[in-house]
Amino acid sequence: MADQDPDRPSISGPADGDLPWKPREIDITVAHPARRYDYWLGGKDHYPADRASGDAVAAVFPTVRTAVRENRRFLGRAVRFLAGPAGVDQFLDIGTGIPTADNTHEVAQQVNPAASVVYVDNDPTVLAHARALLTSDGSQGTTAYIDADLRDPERILGDPALKGTLDLSRPVALMLVAVLHFVTDEYSPYDIVRTLTKALAPGSYLVMSHGTNDFIPKETLESFDMDPRKHGDLRPRTREEFTRFFTGHDLVLPGIVSVAEWRSDEESFPRPTAEAVSTYGAVARIR
Repeated sequence: MADQDPDRPSISGPADGDLPWKPREIDITVAHPARRYDYWLGGKDHYPADRASGDAVAAVFPTVRTAVRENRRFLGRAVRFLAGPAGVDQFLDIGTGIPTADNTHEVAQQVNPAASVVYVDNDPTVLAHARALLTSDGSQGTTAYIDADLRDPERILGDPALKGTLDLSRPVALMLVAVLHFVTDEYSPYDIVRTLTKALAPGSYLVMSHGTNDFIPKETLESFDMDPRKHGDLRPRTREEFTRFFTGHDLVLPGIVSVAEWRSDEESFPRPTAEAVSTYGAVARIR
């Protein structure tokens, strides 16, 4: 499928001049993170460019499918902790991706049926699935979806769907799982996270996972063509750079670790190594 489908929706929002990034229609000739992630997870919503990019990444990082599965398990464990012992019943999940098993609202509402979730993504493919699948029945908390981009946090915070679903005067769990490594430095990712966390009540939580090259040999990295025209924007960060996102907040034990190691005592053993996953994860309480 080589041409853009004219019936597919495009990203909509404020005028281009009002945004730090330029909205565009989805180009299926360029890999998109959500569709590539779906490919690695064994889904069906991807195109040749997504598969080509996924295979190219797997050629230099053969355990990438292990990494995405472990990232998904980290999300589940973090949500169960938040909806359970932490007592959070509101979730803002930005960079949702194409729905699969154990989405944030499913996990949260298994623990607390009254939990409410707002999902945010900027891919029309995700939007179409979200409207059909990311729903709750009338006996459970509310689920809503916002078609927006993480790089425009003010738009997310001002969206009527968020205001109608979440009460920002009470604690909210902000989920930024495997998304910020697609935000390059020119978009000021630390300012984005600060804007979002400052809008949340004290006692809220920040959940993050982030790809890193800390465990990948230099020669392996040098062999990989990072051309964004093939793979999209990608900015892995070091442990130190990842840690900066939590400045001013209180890390929940065990702190910053591989996503495979975060509160994984009940997972199967042996656990994948940090090298095999190459993704940091952490949860912090917002002051």
